[in-house]
Amino acid sequence: MSVIGGISAALSNATALSQTTSSVPKAGSAAAGANTFTDTLQQAISGASGAQNKADALAQQAATGDLQDVHDYMIAATEATVSTELTLAVRNKVVEAFNQIMQMSI
Repeated sequence: MSVIGGISAALSNATALSQTTSSVPKAGSAAAGANTFTDTLQQAISGASGAQNKADALAQQAATGDLQDVHDYMIAATEATVSTELTLAVRNKVVEAFNQIMQMSI
């Protein structure tokens, strides 16, 4: 959960930074109303966080004996695992791309 929280904090900082820049659209920018990369990434992280919360709630129900169907918990736990792994893979690719950009000579 801390990885998702860290990524969410980084996205919040990126969103705040992008809002402080000029509001004049640049050439080649996305059309008005189109999702930006930051918006899409924030939605994906929110989905991963929601899947993790659902799995945690079902795990708690299983531990207390209130869970009716164990397969619901197994599905939720698998969804949370896959979404977390996907989030980490995207983060790793973004960091790799950033490092490549920083190594470019000017």
